[in-house]
Amino acid sequence: MRPVCRMNCEVLTLFPGIVEAAVGDSILKRAQEKGLIHIKITDIRSFAKGKHKTADDAPFGGGPGMVMKPEPVFEAVEAAVGLRGREETTQGKISAGESEGGQPAAHVILMSPQGPVFDHEKALEFSRETRKIIFICGRYEGIDERVRTLADEELSLGDFVLSGGELAAAAVIEATARLIPGVLGDEESAGLDSFYDGLLDYPHYTRPAQYRGMKVPDVLMSGNHAEIRRWRRKEALRATIKKRPDLLEKATLTAEDRRLIEELKNEN
Repeated sequence: MRPVCRMNCEVLTLFPGIVEAAVGDSILKRAQEKGLIHIKITDIRSFAKGKHKTADDAPFGGGPGMVMKPEPVFEAVEAAVGLRGREETTQGKISAGESEGGQPAAHVILMSPQGPVFDHEKALEFSRETRKIIFICGRYEGIDERVRTLADEELSLGDFVLSGGELAAAAVIEATARLIPGVLGDEESAGLDSFYDGLLDYPHYTRPAQYRGMKVPDVLMSGNHAEIRRWRRKEALRATIKKRPDLLEKATLTAEDRRLIEELKNEN
């Protein structure tokens, strides 16, 4: 029996090759082959008008660069939602229609440096999403402001600027897909990742046991699973305190975690 698709998304872009390269290999490729996720990549330029399929134009008011035109983006989103020709509100906002449960049939995301930063909590939210997720990827100097009316939310990867939203959308898709049961080969892998429980990951080692004077900690070769578990948790706390102390404020810490933190303080 073929698995039920747990994630259905469509990426709208002027450069489909960038997205294809990012989602067409490794974990995401296997997940698509298994039918666990479905990723459609649509070229916005195919909705542009005219002989040359122009999807950008000079900005009103002057200034450098080109701006993505609204018409092809609106039509691409309409096609992705599957509701061409429906009515629009007075603000131009496109209704995504409704599913049987009465909620919108799709969730539209604009990848933008102006949006809040994507994080693990948002990935968890998307991994439980039953609606189709549509990503709009901007390019050039920017995207016509009216396109923002299409989006249910904007998302960013951080306080920096990329040439377009393609790699950002691919990152969101992969981070989300990893949390869907069956996508990873080892079902425990996602639960051990950084940020899963609010902390950074513990250090990982493999063979050889000694390399260029650097030795694998003895506890990892001891066979004592209780001590290994304790060591890993302590090192996860150590890494978080050293690199991202802000995460401790939001993390759910156990009584054992607090004892380990006291040990770390005493060591320092």
